[in-house]
Amino acid sequence: MPRQQLQVLNALDTAKTQLYHFTAIVIAGMGFFTDAYDLFAISLCTKLLGRIYYHVEGAAKPGTLPPGVNSSVTGVALVGTLAGQLFFGWLGDKMGRKKVYGMTLAIMVICSLASGFSFGRERRSVMACLCFFRFWLGFGIGGDYPLSATIMSEYANKKTRGAFIAAVFAMQGFGILTSGIVALVVSASFDHAFSAPSYATNAILSTPLQADYVWRIILMFGAIPAALTYYWRMKMPETARYTALVAKNAKQAASDMARVLQVDIEAEEQKVEVISQDTRNSFGLFSKEFLRRHGLHLLGTTSTWFLLDIAFYSQNLFQKDVFSAIGWIPPAAKMNAIGEVFRVARAQTLIALCSTVPGYWFTVAFIDIIGRFAIQLMGFFFMTVFMFALAIPYHHWTLHDNRIGFIIMYSLTFFFANFGPNATTFVVPAEIFPARLRSTCHGISAAAGKAGAIVGAYGFLYASQSSDPKKTDAGYPPGIGIRNSLIVLGVVNFLGMVCTFLVPEPNGKSLEEMSGENEEDEVEQTTTHRTVPV
Repeated sequence: MPRQQLQVLNALDTAKTQLYHFTAIVIAGMGFFTDAYDLFAISLCTKLLGRIYYHVEGAAKPGTLPPGVNSSVTGVALVGTLAGQLFFGWLGDKMGRKKVYGMTLAIMVICSLASGFSFGRERRSVMACLCFFRFWLGFGIGGDYPLSATIMSEYANKKTRGAFIAAVFAMQGFGILTSGIVALVVSASFDHAFSAPSYATNAILSTPLQADYVWRIILMFGAIPAALTYYWRMKMPETARYTALVAKNAKQAASDMARVLQVDIEAEEQKVEVISQDTRNSFGLFSKEFLRRHGLHLLGTTSTWFLLDIAFYSQNLFQKDVFSAIGWIPPAAKMNAIGEVFRVARAQTLIALCSTVPGYWFTVAFIDIIGRFAIQLMGFFFMTVFMFALAIPYHHWTLHDNRIGFIIMYSLTFFFANFGPNATTFVVPAEIFPARLRSTCHGISAAAGKAGAIVGAYGFLYASQSSDPKKTDAGYPPGIGIRNSLIVLGVVNFLGMVCTFLVPEPNGKSLEEMSGENEEDEVEQTTTHRTVPV
């Protein structure tokens, strides 16, 4: 039987949408804006890094990053993100959301700047420094995932909680879009100021010395939005759910939320005392009770996020290779180094503008209407359909007259990723676990996603190479080709659709209802709410 809700938590659940909700969305969302910018900006710079630091005298094609270097530069931030999600997710439950929130942002600002200042002129030192700072950049980014999601879920009201959490995550779309726009502006400015011939015309002059500034400026820009929000993050009070349910400080929770909501809230210290003495809600992450109550839920959130990110990061980080393969971007030898950055950025910006960003905001609009489960299932289904529609008649799409059709279909996979599992896998783990384990479980789920991103980033880099040894990029072994890689991603999306059935629907329920923290009588709960053994 559910016990009476704390007044401070009930006030949050029933609060009308107010200015503080939008303030919280912007403060938390700017972290995700920076996260997406930093993680995806590197894909705009890898071809330029290859031209600058790995030029081969007399080669028919411009220099490219060797396989090991390319995968490290692209994927090392993902490794750092995985570590940060686990560490800061755990720390957020131990120290509180607010105390840890500033740490992650400071790391992001410092390492974004340091990435652009990667020392030296020799390629080995530059690549080593770049990888080092991008690992720690990823570490800070990783902490933002569980903390932002948990803070927004604990601040939001019950009716529109899904939209608020999804709106925080939707800022990722603007981050991806901005990375393309910044790259467009910087590359166009440098190309205009330092005009250079194509590689085929003059291999040496096609990469002007000033090109080394282009990638540094693009990467360093990511520090600006993070730095702008640091002060406001430090001004946010700790969430009432952490203060009341984890720190057991009813008076402070009531005081903080009374100031935020501008209403009088009773402290209810005795009720918090009763909750704190209830041993049935004190189980740990590795206990049998957690396994019984939330084991399948955690399996569902980790597996779906893992499978989603294999496909999502493969598509995002290597879309430039797909565009080159179908002829949307000219052969590298026909462009100069800075012009190539412009072409790649333009393609990524168009995809972000037409499909990625709208997909996120469709989720915000509909998540509290049709629910998380339906959106996630629909997203995985259409991602599967469009992947197979691209892969099976792949030769048809590579023909010049059909490449616009390919771009439209490819864009639709991005749309349904974002109006689908890319948003819902972020939202749900922040809603279904107990307050004292919420940040940790979200961190574990997000880390599983980043493990999938690493598989996608490293695996697709090799798998997408042509099966013909003469057509592979320098230093790469033959792969299975773009067509077969798309088929594999289609299968991955189908498995994600299957695993979605492990995830519960939190729509319209309070966080305490979903986690079971409000249950007073365990026997009655067992007989009335469980229909099958877990």
